[in-house]
Amino acid sequence: MVKGLIPLFPLQLVVFPRVHLPLHIFEDRYKEMVGDAIRDGAEFGIVLAKEDGILNAGCTVMVEKVLEMYPDGRMDILTCGQRRFEIVSLNEEKEYLQAEVEFFDDDDLAPVPAELRDRALSNYRALSRLASARGHSDPDLEDRQVSFQVAQAVPDLDFLSMILRDRSESARLRQFNQYLAEYLPRQRSIERMKELAPTNGHGPKPAGL
Repeated sequence: MVKGLIPLFPLQLVVFPRVHLPLHIFEDRYKEMVGDAIRDGAEFGIVLAKEDGILNAGCTVMVEKVLEMYPDGRMDILTCGQRRFEIVSLNEEKEYLQAEVEFFDDDDLAPVPAELRDRALSNYRALSRLASARGHSDPDLEDRQVSFQVAQAVPDLDFLSMILRDRSESARLRQFNQYLAEYLPRQRSIERMKELAPTNGHGPKPAGL
């Protein structure tokens, strides 16, 4: 198991390997952290921040491009997910948090049934048409771990965190399909009701009422 000491960036989001994520960096400690990562061509870890602390699993990212650099040191960057990790211990020697981590990848390397993959792609297309779909980068549907590419559109951080930790592509795709089997009809119904509801009492009367 590969280990390493990496900087941590706690955020209210989950990122996956080979998925792009734009970030706006404005806190001084994270300007320093990202500046070091750009200079050294190094990765830093993004972990999900919750009210009671950070989760113990995350994914590293590399800065692919600096989109904008502001006079006060703030920056807009484009990152890309790299490696999943679990936190072994935290290190608070610097202004920003660091952690000793163990990197991991899938244990189950069995081929994914074509039907399972096809259903996930179909569900992804249905999800991306909904207004509630999470803003995300263009998916690479040829990715060997396509579950990460399609799951990024789900607006549920707890679900995304579970997907990140799972070490089987088939299991991730099954979980994605099961989640969307409930989510899609419920969300379609919610969005249809919003379309029918009059706006502030001044909208057109819904048909049939």
